Amino acid sequence: MESGILKLLRLSPSAQSVDYVRRKKQFQLHRLLTEQLHPKTWDLSFKIKSDTLEGLRKILSVDEEISNKIMVLSKKPKLVIQAVNAVAKAIVEGKKIYIYGCGSTGRLAKQIESALWKPFWRQLKSSMLWEKLKNFLPSDIEEHLIGAMTGGDRALVSALEGLEDLQLIGYLQLIDNNIKKGDVLFAITEGGETSSVIGFIQGGLKLYGKITSQKKNEIKKKLYFIYNNPNEVLKLIKRSRIVLENKSITKINLATGPQAIAGSTRAQATTIDTYVMGIIIEEAIYKVLRVFLTKDELSLVGFRNRTLSQRLKDFVHIPKTIFNLINDIAPFTELETKTYKNHHFSIYFAKKALFPIFIDVAERSPTFKLDPLDTVKVPRKSWVQVWTPVTDYREAWKVLLERRFKGLNPPFYKAHVSKKVRDKFLRHTALNSLNEVGQNQEALYDFSFSKYNIEKHPPRKGDLGVMICVDEEIDELLNPSSSFRSFLSLCKKNGSNVALLLITEKQRDELLVLLRSNIGDLDQDDHIIVLTMSRKDDPLNLRRHIALKMVLNAHSTAVMAKLSRVLGNTMVNVNPTNLKLIGRSTFLILSHVNDIVSRNEWKNKYGKTKPIKYADANAILFSVMRFVRKLEKTGQTPEVPLCIIRVLETLRQKKCISWEETFFILENEGFENYLQRVLSS
Repeated sequence: MESGILKLLRLSPSAQSVDYVRRKKQFQLHRLLTEQLHPKTWDLSFKIKSDTLEGLRKILSVDEEISNKIMVLSKKPKLVIQAVNAVAKAIVEGKKIYIYGCGSTGRLAKQIESALWKPFWRQLKSSMLWEKLKNFLPSDIEEHLIGAMTGGDRALVSALEGLEDLQLIGYLQLIDNNIKKGDVLFAITEGGETSSVIGFIQGGLKLYGKITSQKKNEIKKKLYFIYNNPNEVLKLIKRSRIVLENKSITKINLATGPQAIAGSTRAQATTIDTYVMGIIIEEAIYKVLRVFLTKDELSLVGFRNRTLSQRLKDFVHIPKTIFNLINDIAPFTELETKTYKNHHFSIYFAKKALFPIFIDVAERSPTFKLDPLDTVKVPRKSWVQVWTPVTDYREAWKVLLERRFKGLNPPFYKAHVSKKVRDKFLRHTALNSLNEVGQNQEALYDFSFSKYNIEKHPPRKGDLGVMICVDEEIDELLNPSSSFRSFLSLCKKNGSNVALLLITEKQRDELLVLLRSNIGDLDQDDHIIVLTMSRKDDPLNLRRHIALKMVLNAHSTAVMAKLSRVLGNTMVNVNPTNLKLIGRSTFLILSHVNDIVSRNEWKNKYGKTKPIKYADANAILFSVMRFVRKLEKTGQTPEVPLCIIRVLETLRQKKCISWEETFFILENEGFENYLQRVLSS
């Protein structure tokens, strides 16, 4: 039976909405700690409009909670030590180490493989020290850690709907990767409930057949589940409870609290997951190498004799370093905000820092409802491009991944999904997404600094070019014939604004004098951020990657908050592309509508109004999703604000307001302006 608000809106719940409310309760996750509002940032979107510095302070202040958790972990590192020993043993015995995640944690997994593990071993193998090691370690050691994510390499660019909602997909990827008994598996899910990640770790358990009490102790040294929500909340979710109660799986809980933006686990949750996973790998490598190399030889590859706790506690210095840069970050944030407000675009240009740049740009899309990175087949829609100094798409993927792009095999996955997924909605969505996971996807995305890209999508007047240079790349910037300098010259020639983010051991003032005195193209108005970090005791460059990630996360979140793609500290522009995000969107509609109609300002103007129900909000959400799909401008139209405006306007006028009328209000007035008008006295 339709409720009062649905009658007023002349809506009936769709079959998919009825199914979601009745049968998908395990994906209605608004009670999770990571979904709650953080008290430090509750007024972020209102404050940051007039005070960018204060907004950045609010965002960065939440990172203190990562430091607190790390300090606790450093005092009780038993489970981390167990993981370190397992990885070290796998290295020596020639076993594989697999890190599997979905979305942000999937990108984390691939970053550890491609940006930390592979470069370290390739550099070591090119040195004279390899002569002392080659008889004791696998000759292809750089291939022995695999970072995998739900949907494969293609999912780095954007989410593939429906795949993360199936445990089957994680299990199939385990089979597809030819994972064997004895390999060490890390399944990482910020929420602690991602179905595909749970399917992966459950698949790892199946490798061992019938598990005896004797086997259990050995198996738990091979299987790890890393997550960021309290056990007591996760145990209410059946699929999570099964993992948490299984004594053959080692659980490492890295919960820090609510996120700076409610539900946006790309920030604090993924930061601590990346750091702790990176330290496990770093400490394991040290444990292996110290058997064969002298103290002086270890120092040549970045290792000193330090404890695991000391390595963990290194994190605490990173947020402090970034907080001291806030006066330099704020003008950059304002410049990028202005770029998009004026309907211009940006291009991020990097080589060594390509992976953290790519991650931040890709994750803006689902978090803030932006068009994902463009394919070569469409005119430019994405606000941001990412370029790296190579001449074609294949080489660009190789710079990013430190290997060739690897697509999944769609027929293999489709055959299993068609037979084994009974839910018709999930089956249909997953089968559609599996059309986009194959090897053919490689050629659709071109991140190269190529003639083709320069001619098709050059930086134009009013656009923003952002260069990220690391160490020796700063010297390249000083060289007039380098690719970095060519990009700078192209931006200047075409009238684009420029920002530089430099990661170096040099001090800021010294470097600024060097750059401005040697590069004629640099103006006083060009924004330069210098992130000074020592290379000492950072053999995998983990700490630098984390610092860059945190700067970019804070900056891009601040840009989107200034552009009204956040309300308070809620992700109102979330893209409802999977069951979890549909649940989050539903709860945002419910909570914002009911909060507004309960306020005295509303009651005084429009009278007492009954709160809407969860099922109402979900029915309205599925209705708007159909409407948005029909629009030509589908990429960035936010479903949640449309729903909130339509409900409030219908209640206010006491007559049905159509989606078309609602869209007109949103486009011409904006979400925050509408709310202010409705509640103003």
